[in-house]
Amino acid sequence: MEEVNSNFISTIPFVFMGVAAWFAIAYAMHSRLISFATKSRSLSRKNNMTIYNLTENLCMSIGMKMPKLYIIDSSALNAFASGINEKTYAITLTRGLIDTLDEKELEGVIAHELTHIRNKDVRLLIVSIIFVGIFGFLVEILFRSVLWGSAGRRRDDKTDPRLMIVALLIAVVVYFLSILFKFALSRKREYLADAGAVEMTRDPMAMASALRKISRNYEVETKTDDVKSMFIQHGKSKKKNLFSSFSGLFATHPPIEQRIKILEQL
Repeated sequence: MEEVNSNFISTIPFVFMGVAAWFAIAYAMHSRLISFATKSRSLSRKNNMTIYNLTENLCMSIGMKMPKLYIIDSSALNAFASGINEKTYAITLTRGLIDTLDEKELEGVIAHELTHIRNKDVRLLIVSIIFVGIFGFLVEILFRSVLWGSAGRRRDDKTDPRLMIVALLIAVVVYFLSILFKFALSRKREYLADAGAVEMTRDPMAMASALRKISRNYEVETKTDDVKSMFIQHGKSKKKNLFSSFSGLFATHPPIEQRIKILEQL
């Protein structure tokens, strides 16, 4: 136990330096990392005047600085907002979304993402994703310290099972903390973003129609699943039962059918 503790304590300074560097790089380069993960590219007024004008008009109506626009060359229907400040705020739309939705529906989706930016949801989600990676890194360091410490003992010594149990318990706690960080942007924030879209556009049926079309084909291929939690729709709908009700507590998004139902009642 003393050998394991010594090995772990000796790595703490290096771990903190690594975590600090990781956070700084991820925080400063998150926009590039997201673009790399989604294979998105810049969308200018020249590329698509309709999208640019819709976004500009919505921003002018609420006195908001216009975010950058990006596009993903995917037939899927989806969109997300990202950024931590006015310089990095951005809205990304898929090619399938732009080609399939009409102007009213596109306006609703863009308004939804602008609401996420106004409510600072995008900053919270990006920071939570970074911390998930950091927690996972710390868990790996812990396990490696335990394994190396055990390997350094004499061959005829047996690994203390209590040590492994403690390590496993810590890993489980960190795992659930990571989930809480990752899902910090709760399902209620999606409802608020839908409501914000309706407030801006005054057209709940257009937003409901957009979500209905999105529900048929929204899976976008990305280099990391972490980015998918940022999309307007993520996760498959499940039949209602006891298990789905429990698993729904850990979902980043509420059931899209429920969101449509609420919008249609407005």
